[in-house]
Parts: sequence; C-alpha cells; structure tokens
Amino acid sequence: MKLSQFKFKLPEELIAQEPANIRDESRLMVVNRKSGEIEHRVFKEIINYFDEGDIFIFNDTKVFPARLDGNKEKTGARIEVFLLRELNVEHKLWDVLVEPARKIRIGNKLYFDEDESIVAEVIDNTTSRGRTLRFLYDGSHEEFKAALFRLGMTPLPEYIKRAPVEDDADRYQCIFARNEGAVVAPAAGMHFSRELLKRMEIKGIEQGFLTVHSGLGNFREIDVEDLTKHRMDSEEMEVTQELVDRVNAIKDAEKRVCAIGTSVLRGIASAVSMGGHMKTFSGWTNKFIFPPYEFNVTDALVSNFHMPYSTMLMMVSAFGGYELIMDAYQTAIKEEYRFGAYGDAMLII
Repeated sequence: MKLSQFKFKLPEELIAQEPANIRDESRLMVVNRKSGEIEHRVFKEIINYFDEGDIFIFNDTKVFPARLDGNKEKTGARIEVFLLRELNVEHKLWDVLVEPARKIRIGNKLYFDEDESIVAEVIDNTTSRGRTLRFLYDGSHEEFKAALFRLGMTPLPEYIKRAPVEDDADRYQCIFARNEGAVVAPAAGMHFSRELLKRMEIKGIEQGFLTVHSGLGNFREIDVEDLTKHRMDSEEMEVTQELVDRVNAIKDAEKRVCAIGTSVLRGIASAVSMGGHMKTFSGWTNKFIFPPYEFNVTDALVSNFHMPYSTMLMMVSAFGGYELIMDAYQTAIKEEYRFGAYGDAMLII
C-alpha cells in the first residue's frame, strides 16, 4: 500500500471541535464486512449488534495534562512545552517537545508560574523539536507531579482549533481511564457512558481492559510513499494474564472479541499467540498495521473517523478492507458525520 491511497478531501467543518452533548448519543455508522451494507445508528444502539458472552476490550490509559506554557529566562519569550513521558523519577527528567524549538538550547531555563516554584533546565537536545528537561523542585515526587499537572492543559489534537477549556479535562478522557500515561485519548472509548456500560453488563456483554499509552506518533506525518518503510513510534503497553485468560476462553467458546479503538486493535495484535489466542505483554510496541493484514483475535472494531493519511485510518482499513472503508468514509462525508477525537464512531462487524 502507498501513502497516497489514503488521501481524501475532508471538509474542515466536519472536524469536530466540541464533544457531543451526551457521550453515547454520537452517531454510529455500522459497516458489515461480508455484505458491504452500511447502517446509520445512534452510538448507544451498539449493544444490539452483540450477544451474551461477547467481550468489548477497552484501553484504560489515562490522559494527563501534557501541554504547558512556559517562559524563557532573561528574554521572557513564550515557549510551549508538551510533556511526552517521565524518564527518571528521582531526577525529575522528562522527554518533551518544545515550540518554537529554534529558541531553546542546552542550559536554558524555563519558568512555568509566576512565583517560579517550578523551573526546568534543558539538559539534552534529542531531535529537532524534542528535548530532555530536568525540573527543579524541592518537594516530594507526588507534590511535584501535582504542581506540574495543575499548570498543565489538556493535550487536544492540533486539528481542534481552539484552546482547551475546563470541560476538556473530563471529556477528552474515557470514564474508565485509570492508568496515567497517555497524551492521546483512546477516542472510541469516549463514547461509552456509565449507563451504556451498565446495559452491556445486564445483557451479558463482558468488559476487558488493556493499557496502551498512546503517544504523538499517532499524529506524526508519514514522510514516505512506501508504507513498508515507515517506522511507528513505540508506545508502552500491558496485557495482563487475567485479560488473556478471559479472551482465550471467549475465543474457544466461539464468541466475539470487539476492540474499542485502534490502540486496542494494535495492542491485541502485539500480544497475539498461536491458534487465535492472546498472550501476556508488558513493554513497548512499535507495530504498524496497514492493509493487507490478517487479524486472528479481533472480530469487530469500534473507531472514530480519522484524518487523511493517518496511521489510524490505515489500521481501520486493514481491518475493514481498504475499498469498503474508503467508500464508507465517502458516505460519512456525504452524510456529514463528525470526524476526529470528538467526532462520531464507526462499528465494523
């Protein structure tokens, strides 16, 4: 497959800038891989397509307030700092992106609040935009993290052309999020309300969780036409023995496994074993999925509508079939579905 095959014209007004008023009342496009049929539903109707004994697997990663506004020492120049991951707890080292990168050098100090209680020193330049910062703070690690996150803002995707507001801290997050570490929310999971999860439980649809700390690599531009030459950024993930045992039992019982989001699809594919089963996984994955690809565990997929050229679109196309999914996207544009993290959803069965 070539990068250019994932081009389509997306009207800017279809990129959702705000979440739906009610989580489970987004629109849902249902795409049947066998018949090619497309249905238009409301998201909470998703349980009508599943039976007792099936399982939905969610990503329980938690997004942290990763976007900070800082000022450079002496000049006072505004510098945006995007926290990526904590590298060392004892020395308070963080891997970050900075903008504008050209203004920052090793040894520069950045200030993040008026009383200068949090100061960071640049100690390494790792890429053109990336830096390693050492935060200077006298309190405990817990106090430092709390203070840092109080200053931070929700890391909304760049295609959301507005500043984060207070509600984003709640809405750019799944209600079951618990393992902190992501800077990109698993958007498909954000459609699930407590009421919908309860209705699933009553119907006997099981719920399982894995953790994939989704990073900015999901949005990094692919700069090669030949997709076999693209290298995904690594993401930390964990699949527990408890989930493995449940999924393998469900597969043996010939029930269905539904991945909620491309991060879960990728996580399952990174932990696949022989005979359509899963195995435990704790570490990093850089698995890049694009058509054609054979999925041995996942039977159904829920995903939002993604941007042109994106790795998420490629994963969805690998699961649903390239031609069917690209046709479905044209239908979504015609029917004015909302795209992006705050947009509508697609169920592929």
